[in-house]
Amino acid sequence: MKHPARRFLAAALCGALCLSASAQQPKKKGGTAAKGEITGGLPVDARKLNLGDAAPDFNLLGIDGRMTTLADFKSASVLMVVFLSNHCPYSHASETRLLPLAREFAGQGLAVVAINPNSPDSVRIDELGYSKYNDGYEEMKLYAKESGFPFPYLYDGDTQVTAKAYGCLATPHVFLFDRERKLRYVGRVDDSRFEELASVKSHDTRNAVVELLAGKPVTVAQTTVMGCSTKWNTKRDDVAKADEKWKAEPVDLLPIDAAGVAALAKNTSNRLRLVNVWATWCAPCVAEFPALVSLSRRLSNRDFELVTISMDEPKMQASAKKFLEKQHAVPSARLKRLLAAEGRETANFIYTEASSDALVKALDPAWPGPLPHTVLIAPGGKILWRHNGQVDAGELKNEVLKHLGAFYTPEEKR
Repeated sequence: MKHPARRFLAAALCGALCLSASAQQPKKKGGTAAKGEITGGLPVDARKLNLGDAAPDFNLLGIDGRMTTLADFKSASVLMVVFLSNHCPYSHASETRLLPLAREFAGQGLAVVAINPNSPDSVRIDELGYSKYNDGYEEMKLYAKESGFPFPYLYDGDTQVTAKAYGCLATPHVFLFDRERKLRYVGRVDDSRFEELASVKSHDTRNAVVELLAGKPVTVAQTTVMGCSTKWNTKRDDVAKADEKWKAEPVDLLPIDAAGVAALAKNTSNRLRLVNVWATWCAPCVAEFPALVSLSRRLSNRDFELVTISMDEPKMQASAKKFLEKQHAVPSARLKRLLAAEGRETANFIYTEASSDALVKALDPAWPGPLPHTVLIAPGGKILWRHNGQVDAGELKNEVLKHLGAFYTPEEKR
């Protein structure tokens, strides 16, 4: 069962930037803009390609380990330079049309090269909520293999020289060049941010490819760019500030009995609920806890909730809370609002009853008893996944994302 994020979360999740073509030109403030300042979606040392401009050259490392340049595509009648990323749900959705398009026209003169423009250090952890991968070079290899990219995938995240030369506003951002390598189309893949083909009403890139390959002028040569804003490396300080803000949030730890756990296990919310039972004296619990908090942060803008239940003695509540504070195990601001609306104060609890039998019965009768124990509960109370012992961070992340999904979904399909 998938629980995709709501439409109004799009901007919060991936820094979505939807700009009209006329708004894409960066503006300098009185000619005194500081180096690295972002105006109109682009750094001041970037440029905006205009229709008819020549394709800027590049020399970038591909996931195959080789350097790739513009000249490597000299035999193509039409060249598509498209900026994509590992983490962006807009990019994910567009790729469900872009990859088949690249395969369809590969034998008809179209060459496609994809470039990742993002600095991985400038992506907030909550912007990674739709992907198993960050935007680093090594994870580009994994993402491209999993997605089945039929074209080269190049990395520009360190210097971002190519992204600036093309004026990459977002992922995805398409640039189509004719045989003379003059820009003939720039903008979006199509008009839908969802993965379903039926949601597309205007196949902009496809139409432009067909016209260019037929030697015709492009009817609609420029469209609005829609996607996750380019993560310029000048935004690293913003990521650090977000981390510090998170760490400064207060942590709550409240008592809970078996009846309270049973209510949590029923999961009457619309969120996936990951419940982890742990203790400060349990070495595997302590070892796995940072990964749990990281996952909670990663999915903080999605329909997901981490609940922790400490099995420390109630008299040790202060020590357990101190551990949670050290781990910064705090719900996001969004989740806090949702909890408050549901009459809850926290997602961190300490179990108060002497016997654990009632806890096992209330949470997961299949739990063999040892700590840690973790269950993933769907809305309505069905246990989707359980694990006894220390969790593998990658396995857990993949399991949760399998149920949450990697795409935005139209509201009528929810």
